[in-house]
Amino acid sequence: MDPKLGRMAASLLAVLLLLLERGMFSSPSPPPALLEKVFQYIDLHQDEFVQTLKEWVAIESDSVQPVPRFRQELFRMMAVAADTLQRLGARVASVDMGPQQLPDGQSLPIPPVILAELGSDPTKGTVCFYGHLDVQPADRGDGWLTDPYVLTEVDGKLYGRGATDNKGPVLAWINAVSAFRALEQDLPVNIKFIIEGMEEAGSVALEELVEKEKDRFFSGVDYIVISDNLWISQRKPAITYGTRGNSYFMVEVKCRDQDFHSGTFGGILHEPMADLVALLGSLVDSSGHILVPGIYDEVVPLTEEEINTYKAIHLDLEEYRNSSRVEKFLFDTKEILMHLWRYPSLSIHGIEGAFDEPGTKTVIPGRVIGKFSIRLVPHMNVSAVEKQVTRHLEDVFSKRNSSNKMVVSMTLGLHPWIANIDDTQYLAAKRAIRTVFGTEPDMIRDGSTIPIAKMFQEIVHKSVVLIPLGAVDDGEHSQNEKINRWNYIEGTKLFAAFFLEMAQLH
Repeated sequence: MDPKLGRMAASLLAVLLLLLERGMFSSPSPPPALLEKVFQYIDLHQDEFVQTLKEWVAIESDSVQPVPRFRQELFRMMAVAADTLQRLGARVASVDMGPQQLPDGQSLPIPPVILAELGSDPTKGTVCFYGHLDVQPADRGDGWLTDPYVLTEVDGKLYGRGATDNKGPVLAWINAVSAFRALEQDLPVNIKFIIEGMEEAGSVALEELVEKEKDRFFSGVDYIVISDNLWISQRKPAITYGTRGNSYFMVEVKCRDQDFHSGTFGGILHEPMADLVALLGSLVDSSGHILVPGIYDEVVPLTEEEINTYKAIHLDLEEYRNSSRVEKFLFDTKEILMHLWRYPSLSIHGIEGAFDEPGTKTVIPGRVIGKFSIRLVPHMNVSAVEKQVTRHLEDVFSKRNSSNKMVVSMTLGLHPWIANIDDTQYLAAKRAIRTVFGTEPDMIRDGSTIPIAKMFQEIVHKSVVLIPLGAVDDGEHSQNEKINRWNYIEGTKLFAAFFLEMAQLH
């Protein structure tokens, strides 16, 4: 092709994409009368939707504590969800996942994974929704103001473990389907659900199942949607297109297996704790900059286009500070988001083997283990990071001339995930948000790690989008977790509108 013609074609394509993004030349919007009916139904039945969430929150589906009582609750939770989907007319399979082998040699059954299908029209697009119904541990005595397993509404806030992570969003999807069913309206798209009960424990055995089902259950899937994170605002919705990865390290310093009396041995040996503190102190400076040589070499350079994206994001710094109860952050608004999403961070998590009980104890630990992690961003490589960290700690340790032994190990290595925001489902999600909330969404990344997004993208080879429902102050994994009634009900409308937008754009 003539180079001039090639440049003209590229320019024309760029203009057409811009016009499509702004709504020109796109398919017509969903029928307003149908949307209005669906929205009215959702408003009229919102108390029923809240009651169902209350029933689901009451099931103590804790996957983190590996004890039979909670496993029984997990099985009950998955059975309730399967029954709910079957009553909507879905074809449901509860896949036996086998046993989980525990470190103490015992085993516990893994709760089944639900694979459900609604519709099989080959002329329609197929959207697959992933969610999980297990929760983090919760106890009233840990600082909860209400019983964590009794959904309690206070000033429009629905408090309860799992309300926002992830039972509320899973139910919002189901509620949206039920609205079409109740109104005897055909679903605009084929819908599939994959719902698990072990996400909080690392999604045990899920990757093997996805690999096994990629040419069966996932064969007709066009798009994958996850709703398992939060907005960065209390009122403005967001779409998430990337998450950070994670490399978790342990560094052990050992003199001997027994501890020492500090009066008998203090001052005459290399103390493992002193070595470890020096090692941990060499990893990051007071401004949060990682001191490991070469760690930033593969980080994607910042572009002018990306800078403009951050400028467009709504973040009320005062609101963010108040909701997180942090007096002062290291950076201003734009820099905070960049350091949360597009730059790596290093966090020191704890020391195993140290004396940490109340009171005094003049002991020198004979063996200590430091724990820290690095959140990874594109295009950082897990293996390269492991080598850089190990080399750095070995270099620091050698300069101490210590007679102790040091061992560095990486116990977890998860890659970052990023998607193409020009994919069809991103456009559909933006249009649905404009319809329901009357505003443009914040296009955000998530500073945490959601391995399932990367897993779906690599195994199923389909576009993945994260459409969060929860507000920034929902407190997932924390005491007094909640979801606002407004987020829950408007989120149900959002998914209904999303179905219709996907039908128009597919």
